[in-house]
This record gives sequence, structure tokens and C-alpha cells, in this order.
Amino acid sequence: MRKKVLLVALALVFALALVIPASAITWGTPDGEGHPHVGLLVFDVNGAPAWRCTGTLLSPTVMLTAGHCTFGATGGRVWFHSDVLGTPGNDYPFAGGTSVEFASITTHPHYDDAAFYLHDVGVVTLSEPVNVGTYGTLPQAGFLDGLATKRGLQEQTFTPVGYGVQEIVPNPNEERAELVRYQATTKLIGVKGTFGIPEGSAVVFTNNPGQPHSGGTCFGDSGGPIFWNGDGSIAAVTSFGVNSNCVGTGGGYRIDQPDDLSFISSFLQ
Repeated sequence: MRKKVLLVALALVFALALVIPASAITWGTPDGEGHPHVGLLVFDVNGAPAWRCTGTLLSPTVMLTAGHCTFGATGGRVWFHSDVLGTPGNDYPFAGGTSVEFASITTHPHYDDAAFYLHDVGVVTLSEPVNVGTYGTLPQAGFLDGLATKRGLQEQTFTPVGYGVQEIVPNPNEERAELVRYQATTKLIGVKGTFGIPEGSAVVFTNNPGQPHSGGTCFGDSGGPIFWNGDGSIAAVTSFGVNSNCVGTGGGYRIDQPDDLSFISSFLQ
């Protein structure tokens, strides 16, 4: 399976900086059963597995992920195991075994593949319900703006969760690490956009391990949730990185904007 062909093709030079889609957890710790509602998605094109991402169950049949994950896909499936390859009968990346097939795939109506970072959200509905007992929750409109005005008064750490590479050196393509669910603790840097991405689209987190954070995002699977540690709601979905070494900063796509909340909520009615 060509795991990252599309994702590499989406890399863009924007505002004199390299903004690269598709990120996952690095320097993190195995999630175990900490987030059983976060799954590994494989997207098909014309019946063949083409790329993979991470997503979050918002209900037994509705999953939130990134728009550059859903765009162009014609089908797919999801696994919710913390260690996909370590699960007997997983059949990864093909249908059957322990996966659940998609019933529909929808990308934000304003998504533009040439500027993925502007409306980078998508929704997958499943062909059968998955009951895990806990589900992701959406933030209030403008949540991150309110948080940014109260620096030092509210919780500023976030937890990204996903399936992906744990390090760039020496084994960025080590297979097993890419199929285990990991989490990290990261620190909010800014909510006003970055590298020319306009305000209201991007939120930026540190990718450098250290106190009080213990990791960040890197190349692998996009679309994973970035949970606010204050109440566990999803503040953003992992969207892009800004360099090839996964250091410095990592970007999420904000889902606390009215148009995004309206789009996502329409699937939950």
C-alpha cells in the first residue's frame, strides 16, 4: 500500500514557509485504551487502499477527520485497536477482519485541495455503529479565541492522539510504530494563524519535548484529534507541519468556527 503518496503530493510552499499536510504523534507515549474512540482510517480510491489518517468518533456512526484525508476518497474502513498490527485477524489495510467499512465520506463544502489548510475538515459515517462508551465532543464557537485571552488563567496544555511515526531518525518508516495509537501532551503557542494562514483557520502548538509538554505532531496520519485538557473537547484536528524534522511547531485546523461546527453538527442530528 502506498501510504503517503497523496500526502507528499499535497506539500505546498506557502508564504515563504513549507506547510506540509499529514501529521501524527511523535515523542509520545502508547495510548493503550486511553482514547478508544480514536481510530485508524484507511481511505480507498476506486476500490484500492490509497492513504491512511486518524479520526475521532463523535457518535457510534460519525467520525471527524481532516478534509485532505476525505478529499478524493471513494471508500475505506477504520480500526479502533490501540495496536492494529498486533490484533489477530486485522487484515490491514483491506476490508474484513476487525475493521468497519465507511458508509459515506464528506469533505467540507468550501475545501480547496490547493489550499487545504483553509477548510481542512471532513466527516466519515460508518456502515455499522461502534459502541465504545465514550465519544469526542465539539468545542463552543470561538473557544480558542477565548482561551487565548486568558493566558495563565486556564489550562493551556492539549493532547493530540494518532497513529504515526514516532521519530524521523533513524526509522521514519518503521511499520509497526505507524499502526499503534499514541498520545502526547503539547503546549498552545498561538491561535491567530501562522505562515500566512489566516486567523480562524490554524492553531499552533509546540513540537519540542519538554516540560510541561511531552511531544507533538509529525509526519504520518492527519485528522487526529487535539483534545483540550480542560474538558476533553476537540479543539482542532491535526493538519500540517512546518518542517521536515518535526521540531518547533505543529499546526491544527480549528473546528471552533461557526461554519465548521455547523458542517460537523449536521451529521449528528
